[in-house]
Parts: sequence; C-alpha cells; structure tokens
Amino acid sequence: MEDKTMNPVPCGSRPLAPEVLKDGRRKILDIRNLDITFRTTAGPVHAIRGINIDLYQGQTVAIVGESGSGKSVTMRAAMGILAKNAVVNSGEILYNYRDNKGGIDYNPDEDNGAEWKSVDILKQDKKWIRSHINGRRMAMVFQDPMTSLDPTMNIGKQIMEGMIWHYHIAKEDAWNRSVQLLREVGITNPEKLMKEYPHQLSGGMRQRVVIAIALSSNPDLLICDEPTTALDVNIQAKILELIRKIQKERGISVIYITHDLGVVAKVADFVNVMYAGKIVETGTIDEIFYDPKHPYTWGLLSAMPDLDTSDPRLYTIPGSPPNLLHEKKGDAFAPRNKYALYIDDKLEPPMFRVSDTHYAATWLLDPRAPKVDMPEELKARIARMKADAEKLTGESIDAELEAKKKKAAACLKEGTDSESGEKQEDQEGR
Repeated sequence: MEDKTMNPVPCGSRPLAPEVLKDGRRKILDIRNLDITFRTTAGPVHAIRGINIDLYQGQTVAIVGESGSGKSVTMRAAMGILAKNAVVNSGEILYNYRDNKGGIDYNPDEDNGAEWKSVDILKQDKKWIRSHINGRRMAMVFQDPMTSLDPTMNIGKQIMEGMIWHYHIAKEDAWNRSVQLLREVGITNPEKLMKEYPHQLSGGMRQRVVIAIALSSNPDLLICDEPTTALDVNIQAKILELIRKIQKERGISVIYITHDLGVVAKVADFVNVMYAGKIVETGTIDEIFYDPKHPYTWGLLSAMPDLDTSDPRLYTIPGSPPNLLHEKKGDAFAPRNKYALYIDDKLEPPMFRVSDTHYAATWLLDPRAPKVDMPEELKARIARMKADAEKLTGESIDAELEAKKKKAAACLKEGTDSESGEKQEDQEGR
C-alpha cells in the first residue's frame, strides 16, 4: 500500500513579489534563496537555509525568533559584513537604489530623472560595499551601543566620521549637521554632548547617539538589531517612537531584528518568523498576531507576558533550539512541537499559502493533515488583543484584517500585472 504521507501535495511556494507596488513604492531589498554555512573547528554550521525577504520603500519589516535562529547573520550578509569563516552556498541579495549624486542632502524620491540601479551585494568586493553601501545606503543600529561606539573618541567625531568619509564635506558643516542630528534624536544639549565620551552617557543616550550615527549619511534603509534589549521599558518605548518618527519624516525603510513580539506589535508592517536558519512563517503584522498558523509562532505569542491571564506562570517553549552542527532530517522544530506529525521527521515542510501575503512552513496546513487548532490559552489571549484593539479603533478587527488582506493582495497583483506588461512590451520592442 502506498504511503501517502511521503508524497506531499504541491503547494505553491511563495511567488516572487513585484518590483513596484500599486502605490508606486519600489522594492529596495530582495533576498532570494540565501544559504550560508560557517566553517568552524567543530565542523560546518549550516546557519541560513533558503531565506527569502522582500522590502519596499517606507516599509517596516520585522525578523523575529530565538537567539541563534539566524536573524542577525541574514542582515549582516545584506550589509556585506559577514565573518571571514562564512561561506555563501547560494542565493542573491539584490539592492535597488538611485545614485545620490546630489550629495548628502540628495532625496531620491524627488528626482524623477535618476535611474534605478540594482546590485547583488554578494558579488561585490568589500571595498566597494564600504564606499557605496555601508552607512551611505544601509545603516545598522547594533544591539549594544557600548560595543559599537569607540571609547577613545568623543561623540562628535564618531557622528561626523561617516559624513566626511562618504561625502567629503567640510568639518564645520559636519559638526553643525551632527548637532542637528542629536537634536533630531531627542538630545537636549547636543553641543555639550558632542565633546563627551560614551562612558559618560546613560544607556538610553548611547542608543540615541548610535541612531544618530546610523542616520548621519542619510541612508535609505535602517537595520535595527535588537535596539531596545538593554533598555528599561520606558526608555524602550521612547526609542521605538523615535525610530518611527524618523522613518515617517525621512521616508526610509526599516528592518527590526528582535526576539520580542511586543516590540514587533508596535512598529512592523510585515513579520518574518525565523527558526533554525529558516523562515517558518511570514505575513502582515495582523496575520501573524491574530491568525498565526505555525506552532512555533504559537509558542512565541504564548511566551509574551500577559497581565490578564489567570495563570501566574510564564509560558516557555519546551526544549532548546537545535544544534546546527548536526542537521536534522525533516522539520527542525519537530522535537519541540507537541503537534508534530509522522512526516515532520521525514520531510521538511514547504511554504503553504494561507493568503497572498501569509505563508507558513508546517505540515499542519496540508489538506490531509488532522485538524489542529492553536492552544485555547492563546485563543483567549488573541481574543483579548482583538478586543483591546477594537476599543482603540472602534472597528471590527476581523473585518479590518480581511480588508487588509484584500488590499495587500490587490497591491501585489497590480504590481505583478504591471511588471508582466512591462516585460511583454520590452520583448515586443526587441
């Protein structure tokens, strides 16, 4: 008798996103099938396994997951700053940009005559990336400001350095711009702080300085790697609000790397959930929070602190993340997943389509799988989150979620149709 569990039904893998959305926003970062291994003395570590991420102008995308899931490695690859023992097995990282020929004040959105360029970061040498990408077009806010700030250099010089390196502006102009940047990030006495050193500042002020440094060369993309981990709750909220304010004023795109879904809820448009070097679920913020499909996402949401629960204990996902030195056959999350099926130990699940913007890599979405619902405690929590959101907005979250799904699907379809038409016209012209 044929074992049907070993013959998965075809599920459309996630299609390529259009280059231009219906509202005119272009894709600026396109990570496709990225696969990375690290050479170590203990053996090869397969850290990234087939990552796909799309980012458009003005968008905020979050990458969430436990420590060691590959979030930071993915973004370091995008910036071209991987460690020397990293080996890129396959994939491409396409960055699309307009050349800011107008210098530090150049605004690509206002220059309709400038042509868009596309470059594969993985094919460029470090010198080109350092002069054309790092700081100038992509900038990163690292997790711990004390490790990214130079203790021997005053704050002013550290902010000015990027401007002078990339745009060759005068020191006096760089100084004035640095003072203005510090005001922009909420420093009340910027002239005084310019002459101080990192050890003289509080944690919140150091994080503001790091954000100012990241913004100093007017990048199009800001990557925030756990920007609020070491801060107390009040300062954390202020830093998140600051980044949102800067994004709105400058029209930049933002990628958040975090393990805290509470942070994600406040800032993200789209969420990618990572586990063991692979994206296991992706969708809009509402789809991930109100309609999660992967058991790992269920676990992350259940682990969020909740004041309204009757259970005084904090939930933890059982077990530990896998040792990537020893790759597991099938689904890497299966040993920790109480809903795991027989096939999870045999075959890695593909991405199953939930909606045009929502995909999850779990065999529970296979039509032949037994029906498994999320835990009742999580259902109750999501119901409370919906009720709280409805109080603030005065609208039905379910209706809003459905409307957003339709809007996102229409936006993607319009972009795809437009792109197909352009390709057809191009072929006809040839």
